[in-house]
Amino acid sequence: MAAGELVLHGQPGWGSAIVEAQLAFYGLPFRFEATGDLFESEAARARLRTLNPLAQVPVLELADGSVMTESAAITLHLADLTGRDDLVPGPAAPERAAFLRWLVFLVANVYPTFTYADEPTRFVVDAAAAQGFRAAVDDYAQRLWRVLEGAATGPWFLGERLSALDLYLAVMTQWRPKRPWFAAHAPKLLAAAERAEALGAVAPVMARNRI
Repeated sequence: MAAGELVLHGQPGWGSAIVEAQLAFYGLPFRFEATGDLFESEAARARLRTLNPLAQVPVLELADGSVMTESAAITLHLADLTGRDDLVPGPAAPERAAFLRWLVFLVANVYPTFTYADEPTRFVVDAAAAQGFRAAVDDYAQRLWRVLEGAATGPWFLGERLSALDLYLAVMTQWRPKRPWFAAHAPKLLAAAERAEALGAVAPVMARNRI
């Protein structure tokens, strides 16, 4: 990696899209390095483990050569790096507490449902049991999304102001249970997601990450 360069390791349509959208929104120059399919390729996992022992994306190499993982940590760091508060409400902002609450809710509760259920045989060896496990986790995820729907105020998740939560929604509503489910059961979340993905700097990122 060149000195002073940001490098995002990810895969189109995966969780790295959340960070890619933020980098584009801020106008930060970066290089994207595709990891390959981390479910299918042991070689891809081995390469990524040199940066992240969990072999998960996103992974962001910083200008000083250090490595960041965990999308919420990267979200907060990018706001600090740019000195901007348009995606992360500042300490005195009235939306700050709600932003932090729901950011952690997304990454600590909703995001792991994909970690466990995308490839359930990594955790449940028996095929029949794995199928039941995935169904149970997907059902739990829908309960979590309904909680978020109840907290959303519109037109953005936090109300009148855009935040990084809306970029999370733009990416994550593409995943199970997919957008038709959100249209029927979580229309406020879907509306915020669609507004976010239409933002000028974000739209090309979402086009590249469409799944």
